[in-house]
Amino acid sequence: MTQNTPLSPRPVDEATRRVQSAAQLRARGVTAAHTAAQCLPGGPWQQLLPSVYLLHRGAPTNDDRVRGALLYAGRPPGAARRAVPAQHGPGYGESMVTGLTALALYGFSSAPTMIALHRIDVLVPRTRRLRSTRFVQVIRSADLPRPQRRLGVPLAPVERALADAVASLTDASTVRRILTEAVRGGHCEPGSVVRELDDAKLLGRAHVVDAVDALLVEGRAVAEGRLYGMVRSHGLPQPLWNVELSLPGGGFLGGVDAYWPEQAVALEIGTRSPREERVLHTAERERLERLGVAVVRVTPRQLRESAAQLSVVLRTAMMAAEDREPASCVVILPR
Repeated sequence: MTQNTPLSPRPVDEATRRVQSAAQLRARGVTAAHTAAQCLPGGPWQQLLPSVYLLHRGAPTNDDRVRGALLYAGRPPGAARRAVPAQHGPGYGESMVTGLTALALYGFSSAPTMIALHRIDVLVPRTRRLRSTRFVQVIRSADLPRPQRRLGVPLAPVERALADAVASLTDASTVRRILTEAVRGGHCEPGSVVRELDDAKLLGRAHVVDAVDALLVEGRAVAEGRLYGMVRSHGLPQPLWNVELSLPGGGFLGGVDAYWPEQAVALEIGTRSPREERVLHTAERERLERLGVAVVRVTPRQLRESAAQLSVVLRTAMMAAEDREPASCVVILPR
């Protein structure tokens, strides 16, 4: 049997035909003895990982390594290995690629190229008894995320892949580059990244804290640029940008990203960490609203994905100013 010969009358695409698990081969009628014979010196096959085989003699490609890692991590435990019906898919189970490998497959320029990666991180359920081996690094999780698929390969969501990558990195500049690219490239928002890093207990590392500070600055700059564009493209009145509001006697009320004084409408972009936002923004918003200032809070994701709807929300808030009690006098200062 050669690498170009189908394993059964059922069609198999080229990518999965090149890499097969022992269970998949058995399900297609290939015995363990035949598999072993094919892998003898000079034979047409070779063993890539425990119970995973390359059905060709050449060096494994990046695609071969990724799919082989998923087959190794996704193989059913115990007696369940004896039968893997073809309709159950390529045999990856619940496993998914994460860490730097996933970022490379997402197209991150700041992540090492696939050819430079010496290991492939694979996320599996915590209950799996599976050892890391050769180029496969097994990462266990009690709460697996829903994977994203790229060319049939299940990848951990960008936020989780970032956290798993950061956990393995000690170089501060690399951590900063990949976190910044995640936001600048529109892959995810700062708040969700910080939340994932917090869940992974990585915010106690000094080089990660510095990178997160840069991430939040980057996220705010990107969000502010989208806000300027929304105001301009949807014909909204020009606000006062980045101002602080206070009482005439000097009591600080809070900083806002945009303020329309005639309508007493303020806008805040939520880019702080979730913990800070719960404490700071709630108190500031309540003080402003008691004084008759309508506060509209938006997220970077809303600015990216729902600019038209946000412009309607702002117009509605401005129109509602005619029906509200006049706002108390506030002092406006540059922030």
